Amino acid sequence: MGIISEDAVVIKEAEGLGGETIITISCPDKTGLGCDLSRVILLGGLNIARGVFWVTGKPIISWNLLRQRLLQVCPLCTPAASGIYYYRPEVQEPKPMEIFLLKFGCSYGWTGLLHDVAKALCKLELGIKIVKEYAAPGGKLMNFFYLYDTRKLLHTDMRQEETINRLKSVLGDAMISSETELAPAEVTACLPTPLPSPLTESTFSFEMYDGESSGVGVPSADTVSVLVDNNLSRSHTLLQISCRDQKGLIYDIMRTLKGYNYQVSYGRFFTNGKGSCEVDLFIMQDKKKILDPEKQNTMCARLRTELACPLRVDVFSRDNATEILVANPVELTRKGRPLLFYDITLVLKRLDIYISSVETGRHWVHDREWEVFRMVLDESDSSTLPRDKIKECVRNKLMGWDAWEQP
Repeated sequence: MGIISEDAVVIKEAEGLGGETIITISCPDKTGLGCDLSRVILLGGLNIARGVFWVTGKPIISWNLLRQRLLQVCPLCTPAASGIYYYRPEVQEPKPMEIFLLKFGCSYGWTGLLHDVAKALCKLELGIKIVKEYAAPGGKLMNFFYLYDTRKLLHTDMRQEETINRLKSVLGDAMISSETELAPAEVTACLPTPLPSPLTESTFSFEMYDGESSGVGVPSADTVSVLVDNNLSRSHTLLQISCRDQKGLIYDIMRTLKGYNYQVSYGRFFTNGKGSCEVDLFIMQDKKKILDPEKQNTMCARLRTELACPLRVDVFSRDNATEILVANPVELTRKGRPLLFYDITLVLKRLDIYISSVETGRHWVHDREWEVFRMVLDESDSSTLPRDKIKECVRNKLMGWDAWEQP
């Protein structure tokens, strides 16, 4: 029977405000483990500063819950006669989480409403899959949140009642209706669709984020250095990455390598205090070095693209309204970027911009699946800030290039 030690994850909290918390993880290895662990840490609202894993910030959930979630993604192991524990691969792939629809109506809205709801749901460990908000007759708002439950209890009356009560505490007398039900199968599948008008594939092109043409300091692929060395180790390929530090950097590296079925055996990463990051990783594929030049070039090119521009952010006019678009490529496991909706609504709340409607979806662009967030901003609020400034603030928040601290 597979087991995992309770001491596999040890968290030593930071002693002072602004210090670094050290998370030590000791468990059997598997392909994609670094991606799974860094995803949980990012989902907890923390930034990885050094590895593995020195984190900054305060988690959205408790440290104890974070520890439990990290334990859940650690591989199981089985004891041999010698007493040594070995990794035991999963016999079956884990079942996809059930998706539930949380519907609620509001008699009125306010700046930051969607972020207040997102924050409450995150604290309950409810993941947000799809969001739709529409204006209803009489100035009312109808909200549709498609959720998955990390605790896998949302099918129970007790868990649904806990969710509704938390929602009431956020909305107060503005809430006029609420209901939770299992989402239809077609929504659960979350099948990607072609891009809706007026969006075009050029919106998702890498070229629109060239640092020189944008004039706002967005890095280009040329600013990311990725080198391969097969001489230093007899058994591993050394991957050396130098780039600008940003939120989710380790997650972006690990999810990219996981997509190519590369296993990270060990490595190190650190920042120089000036916003640059150096990463050294020893990797294998099928327990062998990566010797094929074509494989090396493909991997390096994809890493440069993913690290230079892991997100697409744009602000434009449509139907006499200001609309913001945020898109990110989806993992091969079809998981979206952690806390993206939470962070988008947070920065718009801090900019005092009211979101009049929102819609999310999955779309195929350039042979990849993308998660797309489209939000219509109230023109009376957004007009006080230039659109380029809104775009810059949102992008900087999502990339961790702002000075705001996690609440």
